[in-house]
Amino acid sequence: MDWDKLRIFHAVADAGSLTHAGDALHLSQSAVSRQVRALEEALNTTLFHRHARGLILTEQGELLFDATSSMVKRIDSATARIRDSEEEVFGELKVTTTHGFGALWLAPRLTKLYEKYPDLKIDLMLEERVLDLPMREADVAIRMKEPSQADLIRKRLMSIRMRMYASPDYLAEHGEPTRLEEMVTHRLICQKPGAPQVLAGEQLVQSLLANDVQTTLTVNNYFGVLQATISNLGIGVLPDYIIEDFPTMVRVLPDIESVEVPVFLAYPEELRQSKRVSAFRDFVQDEIIAHRRQRKAMGAD
Repeated sequence: MDWDKLRIFHAVADAGSLTHAGDALHLSQSAVSRQVRALEEALNTTLFHRHARGLILTEQGELLFDATSSMVKRIDSATARIRDSEEEVFGELKVTTTHGFGALWLAPRLTKLYEKYPDLKIDLMLEERVLDLPMREADVAIRMKEPSQADLIRKRLMSIRMRMYASPDYLAEHGEPTRLEEMVTHRLICQKPGAPQVLAGEQLVQSLLANDVQTTLTVNNYFGVLQATISNLGIGVLPDYIIEDFPTMVRVLPDIESVEVPVFLAYPEELRQSKRVSAFRDFVQDEIIAHRRQRKAMGAD
């Protein structure tokens, strides 16, 4: 089968439009349309339903798109390995992690990585769902549990806990609780139980809500919880890794915290020799060491 026709079909299926696919491939719409028709004729089937809003894959088109998607991922993997045979660190690295860790801990530190490797391009994908590394949905993952997928190299980076924090201004106005029972007079800011989050955080929130907390603000990510907490709205349930960047925050009820949550970095076995992966892994490990030193200096543990 003509790979060029398959390549064009894949671009059209991915874009859902002949025009957008043509733009991506630097081909005219008519040239793209001819290639798709030729492929349909070769297969003696219809690959797309055509309507005013764009193109929708037929059942046969879905089957072919699954196959071409797998081929594209394998080609991308091979290309990455070939490029990684060079001495320089450059090209795109797809990194996935949770919204909280990616937005609040990792992203603010990437300046140092870019300073060292200016030709590196990071595609940071913040997802609560676990992406499939062997299928190259991402190159590297940082997750709040040990990965269960096979054929992955994994390294435990650190452990975190969910704890309770408030701003000095909030505590000055509302007082600081010294016993769990006193939380009844405070507003609890947290993720709603059942929302995508680490189990340890959900369990801590459920235990707090069981003590008849009267007022709550629930937010579906830790960035929102943090912003509400530093804006003096109440006492927030947050991962401890956030706090070193907000040193004025006060830990409330220090005897109450979640169980320990392990943080793992993982990547496919086939990327073991990747210089981009190695550069990112070493950068994260250096930042973790600095993180531990900072926490120790703050007396946070």
